Amino acid sequence: MGETLSGSGGGSTERLSLGDPRRSIPPRLETDEFFLRPILAADAARDHEAVMETRVDLRIWEQSSWPADDFTVDANRQDLADLEQRHQERRAFTYTVLTPDGASCLGCVYIFPTTATFLTKATVTPVTEEAQWEEIDAVVYFWVRQSRIASDMDVRLLAAIKTWLDETWALTRTVFVTNQQFERQVDLLDSAGLQVMFELREPGKPGTYLVYA
Repeated sequence: MGETLSGSGGGSTERLSLGDPRRSIPPRLETDEFFLRPILAADAARDHEAVMETRVDLRIWEQSSWPADDFTVDANRQDLADLEQRHQERRAFTYTVLTPDGASCLGCVYIFPTTATFLTKATVTPVTEEAQWEEIDAVVYFWVRQSRIASDMDVRLLAAIKTWLDETWALTRTVFVTNQQFERQVDLLDSAGLQVMFELREPGKPGTYLVYA
């Protein structure tokens, strides 16, 4: 169960949603190789560099033409300002992945409640009997900069995120999502011992997303 508060009288507990103001939102995750912190509009240049290097993978991951070859730093700054605001308003939580000195972006992690607008518009189909979408605490997407894939940084990032969500966020009903055409990430989630629990389709996007737990 996610983070809880003790109830009055009977010692019951109340499950807190991600957006509940009583829930603490961890500000940082650190390892020897990278650290995560909430993304800011001021990260536009370093984030743009990582995005453009990884654009072929991101188009598959996004099932769209984003980012276009002419995607600019200014356009990216507008996108990041929106993500920063959503984080502050507790509607969704976006973390940039940075080198220990903070100079370079290595990827991004997105943590959503199931009430996020794009998820409420999606068609979610359980593929196992025990899969219950309404019980999910958090829906996680992430990507790693293309130049770091060869060193398996995505493997280490996934392991770090899983531990962080379990131990620091106090979430146990967390799912990880990737597109079925993004073979590298599908293989990564399979190799991590996760199981496909749902299939998710977003309106206007051609591919099916696989939801792992």
